[in-house]
Amino acid sequence: MGQSQLNNLRRLLGVVLESNPFQQAKLGDAGLDESVESVEAFLFRCPFTTKDELARDRLENPPYGTNLSYPLSRYNRFHQTSGTKGEPMAWLDVAEDWDWMLGNWNQVLEAAGVTPGARCYFAFSFGPFLGFWTAFEAAAKRGCHCIPGGGLGSEQRLQAILDHDVEYLFCTPTYALRLVEAAGERGIDLSSSSVRKIIVAGEPGGSLNGMRENIRAGWGGAQVFDHYGMTEVGPVAYETPGGEGGLRIILESYLAEVVHPAGDEPVADGEEGELILTTLGRAGCPALRYRTGDLVRPLRGEDHDGNPTFDLVGGILGRVDDMVVVRGVNLYPSSVDVVVRRFPEVSEYQVSIDESSAMTELSMQVEATAEVAIAVEKELTEAFSLRIPVQAVENGVLPRFEMKARRWNRVSA
Repeated sequence: MGQSQLNNLRRLLGVVLESNPFQQAKLGDAGLDESVESVEAFLFRCPFTTKDELARDRLENPPYGTNLSYPLSRYNRFHQTSGTKGEPMAWLDVAEDWDWMLGNWNQVLEAAGVTPGARCYFAFSFGPFLGFWTAFEAAAKRGCHCIPGGGLGSEQRLQAILDHDVEYLFCTPTYALRLVEAAGERGIDLSSSSVRKIIVAGEPGGSLNGMRENIRAGWGGAQVFDHYGMTEVGPVAYETPGGEGGLRIILESYLAEVVHPAGDEPVADGEEGELILTTLGRAGCPALRYRTGDLVRPLRGEDHDGNPTFDLVGGILGRVDDMVVVRGVNLYPSSVDVVVRRFPEVSEYQVSIDESSAMTELSMQVEATAEVAIAVEKELTEAFSLRIPVQAVENGVLPRFEMKARRWNRVSA
């Protein structure tokens, strides 16, 4: 694996140093070229790349920035980030880089047991967000029967899933639960549906036991299979083999590191840190030592064939910039979600962050009965030694999400 990664890295550096202005400046200052002696030397000398840095480059060189290794006429794919934090950022791909991403997704499909001829449904908008575009094309290339759900409402998607005897459903964890809720509202019984496995991505939660169990229960025991990727780097990891959640990085395609979020020192196995990724096969618009902003716990080891592995225990734990400090307690949305998911009676919830005074305060609304709201508040207090007021609201009042859920909102002063 080490030599293969080094060969791929050298090929990548050879391409970007020839014609990519963004990377030429960064790598030149670091004294790096395609003759780099080892992966370790590259990781030691190459500077990080941040989302702010890429966004600034696009603002200064609109609309696509200078992180392009080929003439613009060679790029045939356009996507953009979801814009969860700040403005969406455009990302371009050439045909060979797109094929590389499809190859990565093919590994995800293989790990998930998706066989040629399987009926796959993609409950996804098919807009400019990369999302499941690569999954759809990889599944089609694999010989699956692929059914797009773009432009449809939840009821129409449910009907299509049932009408076509769908075996594999692709969506976010939040939307898998939204479909369960929509089925209940319309008297649709999902317990006997043909859906065998739900392949999720797009947000933390696919590896969280509470959410996995709620999805499984709502879909008649269908297995949940987590996946991780992002527009800036492509499809990165699939569910740890034989596990219940957790992710395994595709090491043939990525160099992976985990560092302290506030610095650059590597963390030990089992310690929480920020995931750093280098794309080894996406030369047209590369990401070198990219700070993903995602919090993970690494675990390095070997598979049953003796090949090195790089696992993320518990999957994606949250976002570095999502942490909120409330009366001295560090809170991440994912840790709060774990508590709320213990209550299947909660249809949806929203958290308000009030920073109008010197002390940040949180409050929550839940679609549930007053009794359940009291129970949730008690559970939150026990989990974090912190009182977070919880208010019950009527079902259907709070927003629903197809893509990444945005349940945490800052209150204006």
